[in-house]
Amino acid sequence: MSATRPAPGTQTLARGLRALELVASASEGMAIQELADELGIHRSIASRLLATLGDFKLVARGTDGRYRIGSGLAALASGIQATLRATADPILRDLAEEAGATVTLLVAEGDEAVALSVVSPARAQYHLAFKTGGRHPISRASGGVALQAAMPPTPGEATRVTEARERGYARTMGEVEPGAYGVSVPVPQVAGMPTACLNLITHRAEIADAAAPALMRAAARLADALS
Repeated sequence: MSATRPAPGTQTLARGLRALELVASASEGMAIQELADELGIHRSIASRLLATLGDFKLVARGTDGRYRIGSGLAALASGIQATLRATADPILRDLAEEAGATVTLLVAEGDEAVALSVVSPARAQYHLAFKTGGRHPISRASGGVALQAAMPPTPGEATRVTEARERGYARTMGEVEPGAYGVSVPVPQVAGMPTACLNLITHRAEIADAAAPALMRAAARLADALS
């Protein structure tokens, strides 16, 4: 077999994962032929892929014959988030102490940014608090900008998203917490993990001014730990 040609099992896995992505992104569900067209494969192969995903409850076929995300994906996502949080927490603790501010691991869920983990510095006398599970539109604040910057460029995206992707961080003021600075860095994409960023919030301009390098180091450290 050629060294540049993927093994059959690898190709099948890649197709299955891509099929799952396509079904998850289809708001009205996806028909077998639509999936076959998207993947460039025969209808019978698409049908087998969906049947296998259905066996694991990752997709489910509705009465209209279209496939949508199944209940098994929720359990899978929960496990992935638990792994991400457990890996990130010690890095967040180090970052919070180094920066002297509250730091958050944000993940993208649809059109929202969700706080998966929040760590405040133990030694700082004053700091902002942020609630785990808190969410805000992905179009707002440095965290939302950084999450969009972690994704591939899209036509017509906001200028500040493009700029954040180019310089490696986003910074905003007062978009979630009045009077607070937000500085966020995208976490390099790791296969199987959700789109994520590290976010720092503070009322102190000098902390925000110095935050980006420490956030970038922590984001790279997290990506390495997850790889």
